Amino acid sequence: MEDKGLCENVVSIERHLRKIDYIIRLKGREILNDFNITVPQFTALQILINNGELTIGELSQKMALACSTITDLIDRMENSKLVIRKKDEKDKRVVRIEVLPIGYEIVEKVLQERVRFLEAKMSGLTEEEKIALNKGLESLYTAMKDN
Repeated sequence: MEDKGLCENVVSIERHLRKIDYIIRLKGREILNDFNITVPQFTALQILINNGELTIGELSQKMALACSTITDLIDRMENSKLVIRKKDEKDKRVVRIEVLPIGYEIVEKVLQERVRFLEAKMSGLTEEEKIALNKGLESLYTAMKDN
């Protein structure tokens, strides 16, 4: 009997996570539109900021996209002054992608907007509920990240 309740609880958690993800993605796209940046460009900027300068091949692996797709993406990002291609200092044949100041600025502003959105949506929760939610989500992330 308890197993069925546990299973229903997990099904409910999964459903809520999916619904929350959908809402955050919609709001995220809206925020990105305000900054005239696409979802793949934002994703690429975050990956580059978190991992340092990468090659086209390394970025394509992290984004699970073809190198040709990443090359086109980086071309557009370079035209928008978000990133620049530069030669590797140790091996001049290798080209790395460096995030420019405007790229950092856009990521920071977008993340601030997302936090403000979430803060507004959570305004009805008590501080204890926010702490419990944070601990629960952190535990779930820890359990999932090492897969």
